[in-house]
Amino acid sequence: MAKIKIEGKHILTGEVPISGSKNSAVALIPAAILCDEEVKISNVPNISDIDSLEEILSCLNVKVSRDENTLTIDSSKMINREIPEEMTKKLRASYYFMSSLLGKYKHVEMYFPGGCTIGERPIDQTLKGYRALGATVIEDGDHYTIDAKELVGSRVYLDMPSVGATINTMLVAVRAKGKTIIENVAKEPEIANVATFLNNMGAKIKGAGTDTITITGVNYLHRSFHEVIPDRIEAGTFVILGCLLGENLKIKNVIPSHIEALTSKLIEAGANIQIGDDEIIVNRCEKYRAVKIKTLPYPGFPTDLQQPIIPFLTQCTGVSTVEETIYENRFQNIPDTILMGADILVKNNRLAKIKGVTPLYGADVSATDLRGGASMLICALIAEGTTTIDNIKYILRGYDDICQKLSNIGAKIELI
Repeated sequence: MAKIKIEGKHILTGEVPISGSKNSAVALIPAAILCDEEVKISNVPNISDIDSLEEILSCLNVKVSRDENTLTIDSSKMINREIPEEMTKKLRASYYFMSSLLGKYKHVEMYFPGGCTIGERPIDQTLKGYRALGATVIEDGDHYTIDAKELVGSRVYLDMPSVGATINTMLVAVRAKGKTIIENVAKEPEIANVATFLNNMGAKIKGAGTDTITITGVNYLHRSFHEVIPDRIEAGTFVILGCLLGENLKIKNVIPSHIEALTSKLIEAGANIQIGDDEIIVNRCEKYRAVKIKTLPYPGFPTDLQQPIIPFLTQCTGVSTVEETIYENRFQNIPDTILMGADILVKNNRLAKIKGVTPLYGADVSATDLRGGASMLICALIAEGTTTIDNIKYILRGYDDICQKLSNIGAKIELI
């Protein structure tokens, strides 16, 4: 099994480019099969989740090729067949194919999606959207058969602003008859990126990024070219690292407004952050103040940066608190962080109290999920001594060329 070995306490300096957004790319690729022609998607990150999506495309007889960070997808000879369970279980984003196939063919058979075990991740709001547009859903354990004689636009109110349900309902509505209005939608930048891609193919979507999205269905989507937005979670991870170890660390290809909830909290703690138009320069400081963090839907503090900021909070004077409101099992990184020397108390899997400043020391730890793995990377980089992280498949799911990027800016890191 592959591991990452890190020698801590090395200063990080130079420039690090941010790759395309994982959370955007994994929705854009399934959205591409709604098109009846060839599409190109650039700035696609080189991560294992993309490999898993390409495997599903091949299963559907979709022609896909990759030239560096550009994917070319041709669905003109696609076959609507059941996607094997072993493929859908590899990642959460597999369920976007469910929506695209339903939207295009009015029929889909598929298994429940996989992904990180960070808590209950039901798809009830997605199924609510399907039913509102005229589909019948038959559930047999983890297997779903979804049919619609006709998909007709409707009004859909999401019980919570779920990113997945927002994108899934949007994908189905694009080729439905008439107008669909989706209310109480998620506002994440990745949703606007997917809407722009669909509009470039001829869809009629308005309101992405606001509380309400309006979609007028179309019969045909044509070829287009689209670029994946920068990954705000990867950017945030490197900003956190810069606060701990940076000397004029320049983080390039960033949309600063996408991580304002993070940078404002870091500045509140005393961080030295210089924000430009598309780059952020970070320098470490000798002393930081404790802060309170509460995860919320965008534009609030992102749940995906809750775990990566934990190591930073161990270096803040006083008691910081982190309240997790999105997922009920997103403190799995805490036991290994404590093993490395942190003083953290978790209550009801929803509230963590982090007492600082505590030095961290190298240890043998594990990545329990994607963002938990990123948290352990940061712990290892600031720890005294050497740390080995196993189960790194989770980290490689979401961070493009992470070991090389860290090595390029001064980290002593080895992929074993």
